Amino acid sequence: MGRNNNNRSGGGNSKGKAMKYQIRADIKVNGTVQRKDIIGAIMGQTEGLLGDELELRKLQRTARIGHVDVEMETKNGKVHGTITIPSSMDNVETAIIGSALETIDRIGPCNSIIKVVEISDIRATKRTAVVDRAKELLLSLVNSGEAASKTVIEEVRSVLTTGTATSFHGLTCGPNVESSSSLIIVEGRNDVRNLLNCGLKNAISADGSGNIKQELIDLANSKESVTVAIDGDRGGEMLFLQLYDTMKVDHVAQAPVGQEWELLPQKTVTMRLQKKVDAAKFKHQLDNKEAKDNEKFGGEKDKDWDKDMDEEFSAEEVELAPADIQELFDMAEDIGKNKAVIRFADGTYSEQIGPSKLEAAMTESEAAEAVIFNGPVTGKVLDYINQSTASTLIGTKEGKDFKAPEGVKIWLSEVHR
Repeated sequence: MGRNNNNRSGGGNSKGKAMKYQIRADIKVNGTVQRKDIIGAIMGQTEGLLGDELELRKLQRTARIGHVDVEMETKNGKVHGTITIPSSMDNVETAIIGSALETIDRIGPCNSIIKVVEISDIRATKRTAVVDRAKELLLSLVNSGEAASKTVIEEVRSVLTTGTATSFHGLTCGPNVESSSSLIIVEGRNDVRNLLNCGLKNAISADGSGNIKQELIDLANSKESVTVAIDGDRGGEMLFLQLYDTMKVDHVAQAPVGQEWELLPQKTVTMRLQKKVDAAKFKHQLDNKEAKDNEKFGGEKDKDWDKDMDEEFSAEEVELAPADIQELFDMAEDIGKNKAVIRFADGTYSEQIGPSKLEAAMTESEAAEAVIFNGPVTGKVLDYINQSTASTLIGTKEGKDFKAPEGVKIWLSEVHR
């Protein structure tokens, strides 16, 4: 019995909007992924799905959506966990965000299942410090990036290109995506707009890495050359893998590590497109990396990969000891190591008892109420207690052959304190 060491993040700040609701969703992934992969998929695969008003990144910037928290564990090469998202929006908008999570069926190359368990009304006033700081850093990055990267020529060109973004079956694109013999596929609408500012009018957004539209697949398959322009992170590689499996992809142009296409200056955009690599070669590199990960974590592939998981992930709930038990925990610290003290029904206590004499003491005691033991509770100790009238046992942690007997309440300082 012990605390799970899960991947969590949080933090709070008294400033900001009060969070009224919390979305809690169960997630299962058929493969080994990290917390950042899950969050990246949430942000990427819902982009463009619900319109500008419900764009998760924008909602986070305005503190209408709080920090996305993921609690997870990895077992046998699979991941099972819980996603929690706080919301200060109304119940209708929050429910829409929750239903959008269930459209995510892949985390990178791995199949996934997300099911919203509940949307609870928390009416809290806490917002994470991470969200506040992220807003400041992002706004600072965008403002400084625009000022530093735009030349006079780019500023003038933007008058002609900004506003020429159009739509292809709901996907943001440049005006030449249908007439051009080549196509550039990017992740989001802001990437398209930045390429327009650089004079490139044949780019189209995949709107994240959710369900790829058939119209985009047909468009790509009709072109002489298709280049996927991905961000310089794992999320970009995930998008490429999904596009490569569903449509024609000839080349890959990746932004510098940690950077996104929507913020690249024209010089970097041009350089990265010139250095594009063959898609098959890029796919081979990613496959080798995935194979090493699968070998490392013992991942297995089968269509029923989620059948051996619980219906819903739940971290073991720890019951904190009441005040009177907390006092006994303090008392145990003053007892010699692996020694015990018996508390009798009249409130008196025995002298300290060594391990070799504990069995005899418990057998002879006719009014034992509780046993305070400064050491791991083993199966042997439990046998001694079970032979007595004691109904409460205080210990430090589980020991060898631990199995709680019926009728005895066990409190462990490592767990319940």
